[in-house]
Amino acid sequence: MNAIADTGFLVALLETHDNHHSWATEISEDIDWPALTCESVLSETAFHIRSSELPLQMLRDGILRLAFDLTRHFDHLQDLASRYTDRHPDLADLCLIRMSELYPRHTVLTTDEADFRVYRRNKREVIPIVCPPHK
Repeated sequence: MNAIADTGFLVALLETHDNHHSWATEISEDIDWPALTCESVLSETAFHIRSSELPLQMLRDGILRLAFDLTRHFDHLQDLASRYTDRHPDLADLCLIRMSELYPRHTVLTTDEADFRVYRRNKREVIPIVCPPHK
């Protein structure tokens, strides 16, 4: 599977005590690495795991690939922020929505099912996602 990695997936993959670690580990076996991501996701991941070492190592080792230039897509991100203002999207979510438009054959791996079931790429298309199963 071609994948776009969100923060929740990366945190779950890296943190053995995370509630979704088993899910992330299982899903990781199906990914055609490297997974795509953006700098906002890496920053959030580093914050949540309290270390920038592991996300940087994943980049260095080719597990992740930065595939988004925020400055090139600034106007589009502003439009998305306005469209979803009621959901208060963070910058990482906006970038991932745009990445899903740019890489339509990729699936977003996220623990944020509530928002990603609402977000749409190209204004009307459902974003393909994989989320942890409901308990």
